[in-house]
Order: sequence, then structure tokens, then C-alpha cells
Amino acid sequence: MSKILSIETSIAICSVAIHEGGRLVGLLELHQEAVHGSKLVPCIKSLMEHSGYAMGDLDAIAVAEGPGSYTGLRIGVSTAKGLAYAHDLALIGVNSLDALARQVMSEMDPGDFVIPMIDARRMEVYAKVLDHEGNSLVATRPEILDENAFREYLEQGAVYFVGNANEKARKCLESPRAVFRDYLNGARWVGEIAGEKFVRGELADIAYFEPNYLKEFMVLKSKKNPLLS
Repeated sequence: MSKILSIETSIAICSVAIHEGGRLVGLLELHQEAVHGSKLVPCIKSLMEHSGYAMGDLDAIAVAEGPGSYTGLRIGVSTAKGLAYAHDLALIGVNSLDALARQVMSEMDPGDFVIPMIDARRMEVYAKVLDHEGNSLVATRPEILDENAFREYLEQGAVYFVGNANEKARKCLESPRAVFRDYLNGARWVGEIAGEKFVRGELADIAYFEPNYLKEFMVLKSKKNPLLS
């Protein structure tokens, strides 16, 4: 059975988890601002010790690849890559929004949608759209929240909004079909998806793996080549 250490630093929460054969065996989270740089490695060490695992026992390191906080993602991904390289472990990247969406899948019925969202600046969010089976209908992208946002899905069925952007989403997404779940990102859900990806052999290349900053990446690309803007 696969043994996977998962790291989630997309938002303020510093979260690490261990799964064995898809089963959660250890979880440690700090709900504090700006602690990833100083607390992530100590959290990993503490979780490993209390769970009775050594790095040599693991098969893979999984990490939330973004979108999310630039600093948090940079720290999480660099730590995951360093551990994977140093201990000759597989590396697995998991979309932060897919991990958010995983938390409400058991509540959904056929025809429902889930839109995981991570707060960005002002009325902007990072979001994607998935169906009740977790299939991606709209890829991860920046989205401006207004009264027309996601209207086509709200007209078709129940839409579950999950993530740390719900407070501002409630202000403009008025619909009886909108279901808000204020769940936050966590390594538990990253690890669940990572276990499935490990079985399918969907592993990242340690040398080339980078966070999906999304917005920052798009801006930089546009500056280099105006034809792509």
C-alpha cells in the first residue's frame, strides 16, 4: 500500500497529512498567517514522529500545486521537491481547487455542480467548475465575481461553492440553488487525490515541477510576448 506525505500551503493554513493505502493516518494543521516558512518543516517532522513513520517508509510526497498564495505555494512546492529529491521519492502535484472540491462530492447529486474558489484580490477569485463526479468542466482560471458569475450553472442545478471566497461570493451570487460550504484547503484532501494519482502513475518530474501561480504566470507570459495577451 502506498504511503504518501501530503503538503497543503495554498492559503494561510499550513497543513500536512500522511495517508497509507488511501487511508488517513495522520494530520497536523496550523491556522495561522504567514507561518509556512518557519513552521512547515517542523510540522512535517512532528507529524512523522507522532505517526511512527520515517522518510524511508514513504513512497511519495504530494503537494498542492496551486493556485493560491504565491509565498505559500513557493514554500510548499520547494519543500516537497527537496524532500522527494533527497529521499528518492515520487512527487505528485495536486490542483488546490480539486482538493477543495473533493470535500463536498459526497453531498452532491447527479446534475449538481461544484465550484471551488480561492480568494484573490478585490472581487477576483481563482476557480474552476466540476460536475458531481469530479470531472472538470471549466479549467482553473481567475474569475471576477458579479451578479452574472456562474449564472449558466445556477440555472441548471444546485451549485456548491466551497473555499475561502464564500463571504464575498454570497454578496453577489443570490440564488436558491447556490449552496455555500465554507471549507478550507487541507492536506487530507490533497492526499486522497494523490493516492489515486499514484496508482495511475501520474507523477511529476521533480526537475521541472513548478507551482501553478496562475495569475502571476499569465502576467509574465503576456509581458514577454504581447501577441499572447
